[in-house]
Amino acid sequence: MIIKLPLAVYLPRKTKPAKKCTLNLNYYRNWKFFVSNQIKEVYKECMEDTLKSLKFTGKITLIFTLYWGSKRRVDRSNVLSIHEKFFCDALTFYGCIADDNDNYIQETRYRTGEMDRANPRVEVEIINN
Repeated sequence: MIIKLPLAVYLPRKTKPAKKCTLNLNYYRNWKFFVSNQIKEVYKECMEDTLKSLKFTGKITLIFTLYWGSKRRVDRSNVLSIHEKFFCDALTFYGCIADDNDNYIQETRYRTGEMDRANPRVEVEIINN
């Protein structure tokens, strides 16, 4: 099963347009704790329709693939590490797996896909072992 993940989420604000928050370790380390939690909540909401009906038995393997939108050099682990954290938390929140520890997630891999200017994204392949 392959699921498409957003490269950024938008935090709603009261008096200004929604704020774009790019999911990247470089930004994550500078977010205040409450902002990080807000972003994680919005991320989980984005995943709700996809994840709420999924259930996995046994261990799973997650393969994250980054499809970047330009020829600019990218440190894929900066992007994919945050996706892994938020996605695994969403899997647990929606009951797809009991917990996001080694008893349920056997392996995680990071890959770089081809450049896709029209549709930059992260895809995660879930393999039920």
